[in-house]
Amino acid sequence: MNNLNFNITAVERDTGLSKDVLRMWERRYGFPLPDRDSNGERSYSSQQVERLRLIKRLMDLGHRPGKLIATPVEELSALVSRRSKTRSDEAHTDSNELGELLALIKQHDSNAYQQAMQQRLARQGLQRFVQDTVAPLTHQVGEAWENGSVEVFEEHLFTELTKRLLRQAIAGLPGGQRSPRILLTSVPGEAHVLGLLMAEALFALEGAECIPLGTQMPLLEISHAASAHRANIVALSFSLAFPQRQIPGLLQQLRMVLPPEVELWVGGRGVQRLAKIEGVQLLTSLDNAVAALADWRRTRVPT
Repeated sequence: MNNLNFNITAVERDTGLSKDVLRMWERRYGFPLPDRDSNGERSYSSQQVERLRLIKRLMDLGHRPGKLIATPVEELSALVSRRSKTRSDEAHTDSNELGELLALIKQHDSNAYQQAMQQRLARQGLQRFVQDTVAPLTHQVGEAWENGSVEVFEEHLFTELTKRLLRQAIAGLPGGQRSPRILLTSVPGEAHVLGLLMAEALFALEGAECIPLGTQMPLLEISHAASAHRANIVALSFSLAFPQRQIPGLLQQLRMVLPPEVELWVGGRGVQRLAKIEGVQLLTSLDNAVAALADWRRTRVPT
């Protein structure tokens, strides 16, 4: 194991860190610092790959990469062990509470559901509420709908009540000068809006100017809107319900009609297994979305 080396594609697959992130960290932090093979391609040692795995696990637990990269590997391992146990205990508690929220939806008790969600929002704050309540609860509702334990009208009730809560929370955020400008929408045939609202909440919390256009926008209209609003970024969301085989072609078409200076970010559970597409940044988690925004600010000057 100690003598093994990995190319950048293998490291991306093994760690969940994109090639772009690996190259950026190499430039900014001096880690990872790969060798070069006989063809001049990056070659990473097994020790570097293991350290990258630990860093990625801690990023998924809420840590920021800059500090982690400067931390010795022994401390990273100890921190992973401590945080994993803490998160496991929290997850058990949260799982019970999320089950209670889902039960309120199935009991059709809208008032009790809204009150319970508002209490969680007040207790957690908007960022944790989105990441630790809305996201996993949306996943649970989706699974329950697929296995038939939640009716269609109950799934719609959940969606409408949760949309109302998120929009109220977003509207209550302070105004002022914001950047970058992010246009949020979905393509025709993708009617799910909660993913967009979750992303909007996190981007707005991080100081971005969000331009929500709702769902199912024609591709040319997305391009026209991006130009009209002088958007820096177009962000789309795809749910698991959207046919995955159609996504690459739609993204390639949209990339062609968007102004070249406008970045295209795509998230949601529908893209988690998607292969990389030229000119498109895939965001496989809400943490990745926040990290992408931080990277944008560090590397680009807003227009």
